[in-house]
Amino acid sequence: MRGVVFDGKRAEVVDDLVVRDPGAGEVLVAVAAAGLCHSDLSVVDGTIPFPVPVVLGHEGAGVVAAVGSGVTHVIPGDHVALSTLANCGACAECDRGRPTMCRQAIGRPQRPFTRAGSPVYQFAANSAFAERTVVKAVQAVRIPKDIPLTSAALIGCGVLTGVGAVLNRARVGYGESVVVIGTGGVGLNVLQGARIAGALRIVAVDANPAKEAVARRFGATDFLTSTDGVREVLPTGADHVFECVGRVELIRTAIELLDRHGQAVLLGVPHATAEASFVVSSLFLDKSILGCRYGASRPQRDVALYAELYRAGRLLLDELVTRTYPVEDFEKAAADAEAGRVARGVLTFREGC
Repeated sequence: MRGVVFDGKRAEVVDDLVVRDPGAGEVLVAVAAAGLCHSDLSVVDGTIPFPVPVVLGHEGAGVVAAVGSGVTHVIPGDHVALSTLANCGACAECDRGRPTMCRQAIGRPQRPFTRAGSPVYQFAANSAFAERTVVKAVQAVRIPKDIPLTSAALIGCGVLTGVGAVLNRARVGYGESVVVIGTGGVGLNVLQGARIAGALRIVAVDANPAKEAVARRFGATDFLTSTDGVREVLPTGADHVFECVGRVELIRTAIELLDRHGQAVLLGVPHATAEASFVVSSLFLDKSILGCRYGASRPQRDVALYAELYRAGRLLLDELVTRTYPVEDFEKAAADAEAGRVARGVLTFREGC
């Protein structure tokens, strides 16, 4: 079968992947569409260290092909969005409703694929850049069949991360002010999360002025090409600043833009060893710096919620998909993503999905 494999030097589309059958508590999914996220590209450029060879992709949707023993919440033929959280469901963190903190879901890469008889790793417990993938049952979230799979694919990472960061982690309140630095796929979802939460002033910052229209479509009330102008819009600072780029100098800027009792939420991914500096005394005014893993999401709850918000016209998904590409055009999709020409490019594995 086809898939995108990174061997440590380059990522390429291959056609000789094999995936094993689902075991107990697992689901085999025929992937229809998968969003190309910068986290995938970060594996290729070394920003995110990961063992190789590995099948890339972690933001996908498809159709259940088979289920292992003990799986009852989905059946073959169901449409599902895939999450990256292979959490155990039984530890203290899972029991508290914090599956993103489950230690079984962090840093335990499996190898359900083979190529020429040799095992191949699975990225983010998902590997959506393959025609078929095996995931834990908890990762397959049933969605209504009237949601296009090219749009549903984006729920599993960009939407869960961005909207979840607003609603679950920062808990943005009605009438508060929000600044979003970087309006890529995650940043746009932060913008619409802030809109859904009822933020009054939502300031989008991106160096590319061509992104203004889409930023405003997703919820921005103001658009700036530099953080230098934020204080003119919000003289006392913002209640919440979301850094969605992954540059350490912007982390410092995010903290500096906060009002008293403000929160800086870090969503961008700098290099694994990167360090940031800031003026410590500025935090004494009850300011906070919040890390955020995967939008502090509970996928079985949140994916279903976001699907219904989409159907109600309150959550934008179709508008996130700038362009679709057959999987064979992965290199073109990656180049467009690197150049910032797309909000989200989506790889497809079958026609009409």
